[in-house]
Amino acid sequence: MDINRRQLLLAGGAIGATALLAACSSGAEDTDTAPAGGNKPKSGGTLRVGALGRASAITRDPHGTQANESDYLILALVYDTLTIPGANPNTKPRLAASWEPSADLKTWKFKIAKGAAFHDGSPVTADDVVWSLKRLRNTPSGAARLPGIKPENIRAEGTDTVVLVSDYANAELPLLTRLTTFVLKKGTAEKALEKAPGTGPFKLDWFRGGNARLVKNDKWYGGAVHLDAIEVTMFETPQAMANALLAGQIDVASNAGAVAARTAASRKDIQVLRRPNDMAMPIVMRTASGPFADVRVREAMRLVVDRDAMVKQVLSGYGTVANDIMGTGDPHLAKDIPQRKKDLATAKSLLAEAKFDLSKTYDLVTTEDIPGLAESATLFANQAREAGIKIKVVKQESGAFWDKTWKNGDFYTTYWGTNDSVIFFASKTMVSEAGQNEAGWADKEFDASYLKVIGTADETARAAALKELQQIEFAKSGYLLWGMADGIDLAASKVQNLPKLAGYGRVQLENVWLR
Repeated sequence: MDINRRQLLLAGGAIGATALLAACSSGAEDTDTAPAGGNKPKSGGTLRVGALGRASAITRDPHGTQANESDYLILALVYDTLTIPGANPNTKPRLAASWEPSADLKTWKFKIAKGAAFHDGSPVTADDVVWSLKRLRNTPSGAARLPGIKPENIRAEGTDTVVLVSDYANAELPLLTRLTTFVLKKGTAEKALEKAPGTGPFKLDWFRGGNARLVKNDKWYGGAVHLDAIEVTMFETPQAMANALLAGQIDVASNAGAVAARTAASRKDIQVLRRPNDMAMPIVMRTASGPFADVRVREAMRLVVDRDAMVKQVLSGYGTVANDIMGTGDPHLAKDIPQRKKDLATAKSLLAEAKFDLSKTYDLVTTEDIPGLAESATLFANQAREAGIKIKVVKQESGAFWDKTWKNGDFYTTYWGTNDSVIFFASKTMVSEAGQNEAGWADKEFDASYLKVIGTADETARAAALKELQQIEFAKSGYLLWGMADGIDLAASKVQNLPKLAGYGRVQLENVWLR
């Protein structure tokens, strides 16, 4: 299990090669969180935010496994990553004010933002960043978090420049620093992590049992922070969180889900904010071995599903149909690839050709970690019966699922957020050596296509190569991605300028204000 679970999940991004190869600056146009209606931001007040989490999964380590949205929200407000998601472009500066690659796209230099300092007043140095990135890289999932970057290839150049050397040409390296590259002071002891100073827009006041109070960092290098404080309350279910909002106990219910949105729709004092392409809930079919190793069987499974019905029934219409390619918010998503539709005749023919055993019952393992996940498995199982496929939905407790089934199971559901980059998912879950290769997929053609994409500097040529990669994924991968769920936040009417971005982007609350 990694940081892609129950929270902001993944920080994708498909910034074009032209933008990538230019040094980015913090002065880039920001259209992500512009105040609505021209309202002038007000200073002051405390924002009360509800976020999902479980007491058994609490963690305070910025480089650890954050299974709780509540934990990740707190960490993302206290600590800064090198880059953050944006709208245009969709990789933007944060602690790294700019970056520039070598001609061969292997060596990248990140310049630390001027004035960046820890909450105790000490300046952020390249040594702090290098120490933090090496610590991150040396975690169990470090290779997945910084693919292609070995610890020994992370170094400082002077006091304000960090150098990352990739094993291969990688035009997308800046977007890989958007997720977990939280920076700590060099040498921070493990026992001091709970109170370690960050560099973010808010400072930790107190933390108790998953709940926290954060206060404004008046000296934040990133600009003015409008709120005086943010109070984060952990809820174990979306329903309890939504009820707290409707009762006026919190101001924002983060990632509340479609059921809560329907309940709140008639309330004029509640805002329902929808973030498209926020959550993918694909079915994973193991390609390395087992009953789904035959590509014909996987194709049949993708032809069994009624995608429109899944979106309507599982997501209550708060979502869109997908076409089995991860990264649906990518500007270069291959929308001209024909949309797969339900075709039982072809599915049955493919199953017969592959000699798929229809006398057996196949377990589809799922969890109830997020709204709709288990429901999607149940509806798919019902649809598969029309093709003679017998599926038993098995619900596992979250801890057991991620420890035993994830990356190992033959047939299971998973979920990912911030789906704005095809290549990001390829790097994380589909190339042969991906640290989170959920389907055990090893395809030489796909691997070569991936390296071609990230090693191409010319934007036009790169877009063409990316289309080829998507065609391979569409035809052969282990994913059945039937639809995309909207991210749904509920907020009191006084809350202004909540982020519009999906995934990690929605925790950027430094520009929120209360009227």
